[in-house]
Amino acid sequence: MLRILHRDDHLIAIDKPPGLLVHRTGLDAGETRFAVQLLRDQIGQPVWPVHRLDKGTSGVLLFALDAATASLLGRAFESGDGMRKTYHAIVRGWPADAGLIDYPLKRMPDDMRVEREEVQDAQTRFVTQERYELPMPQGSFPATRCALVELQPLTGRRHQLRRHMKHIAHPIIGDATHGKGPLNRAVAAFLGVQRLWLHASHLALHHPVSGATLALQAPRDPDWSRWPRA
Repeated sequence: MLRILHRDDHLIAIDKPPGLLVHRTGLDAGETRFAVQLLRDQIGQPVWPVHRLDKGTSGVLLFALDAATASLLGRAFESGDGMRKTYHAIVRGWPADAGLIDYPLKRMPDDMRVEREEVQDAQTRFVTQERYELPMPQGSFPATRCALVELQPLTGRRHQLRRHMKHIAHPIIGDATHGKGPLNRAVAAFLGVQRLWLHASHLALHHPVSGATLALQAPRDPDWSRWPRA
């Protein structure tokens, strides 16, 4: 059963577990479980996804309960006005204490929104919150350094956080596309869990109907406590 974070007459938010697709996609044709279907069956009414999280990403996921609200929320996510998203991730290495990643991103080849420009501005703020050192040799280093970072995307490009962290040479642990396979496998064996270490912790926005500020939060699950502090 999906954990419901908020529900009213117009929208519903859940805490999406890692490994669950939001909806059916040709990129993962063998998958049979989707958040849209599970939530619809759980509450007994249709739901409309208004944004997306990658399959491996956990955390706050928002749906509309009617088509009109879905349209309003879709435009809000598109513009980003009055919206604040906060994620947490475990990355390779020890990044700076804080910084701004300002690096344009090309539109993904399979992104069908062809009206967008090929290259789009993209900005992400990050703050390093904890640093870890795992007793696992990596190359010429006697241990493996990783860090917990808080990420705030200022734009909404596809796979932005994963691509931006790769760009600054601190890829997210467990990222099979933008990370390092040998490191991902070594960390998974050490911690006893294999996953993408990216979590949508907080989403703040204006309610599309009432206009009130809505703050949605999803705490990180117990897996995150497996990381030993340096």
